[in-house]
Amino acid sequence: MAKTHAPTDTLAIDVRTHSGTTAARALRRAGQIPAVLYGHGAPTAIAIGSKALEELLTRGGKSHILDATIGGRHDSVLLRDVQRDPVTHRPIHADFQRVTKGEAISASVAIAVVGSSAAVRDGAILDIVIRSVELKGAADKIPQNIEIDVSELGIHSHVTAGELRLPEGFTLITPAEQVIISIEAPRTSAAAEETSAPSGTAPEAAVEAPAAG
Repeated sequence: MAKTHAPTDTLAIDVRTHSGTTAARALRRAGQIPAVLYGHGAPTAIAIGSKALEELLTRGGKSHILDATIGGRHDSVLLRDVQRDPVTHRPIHADFQRVTKGEAISASVAIAVVGSSAAVRDGAILDIVIRSVELKGAADKIPQNIEIDVSELGIHSHVTAGELRLPEGFTLITPAEQVIISIEAPRTSAAAEETSAPSGTAPEAAVEAPAAG
């Protein structure tokens, strides 16, 4: 089940006048993250406050259309990608796309697991294989998430991307056969099954050689 589309947030974005590694480092020291805005025109070098970006990511920002103020101009933009420092994992660069609210775009939509599986309550393991799927549809109708109800799932059950109920007008980009979640047997039970399972053909009894005459 898809939830209602994500709300529109507001965001202040500055236009960058300098580029390059030195300028990017200076921006980060000043509490801003260098970024690029593309789509519907030439790419624009921009900067966003690091705190604002972190808050956006916390709210699932890749499905949020943002009402951005950029150098006095209002644009609808979507956060497309964030590069992180390999050591600190802090954002160091971001990509935004300028969109019109009715145009069809691809977007990453989070998976939300709801309900309670009796198998999991009894000790089975809920394995979340992927946490988002790629969809294509109207920019202003992107759902905040897509819910998967696990209440009726038993051990060895799974849900694939092709089984999701998509919002009207949206198509699935993620391969339909991609497993999203599965219910697996408890590891202790799996080990016990392996131990108790037949090991194959039983060894043949030794045949005593006849005594020499």
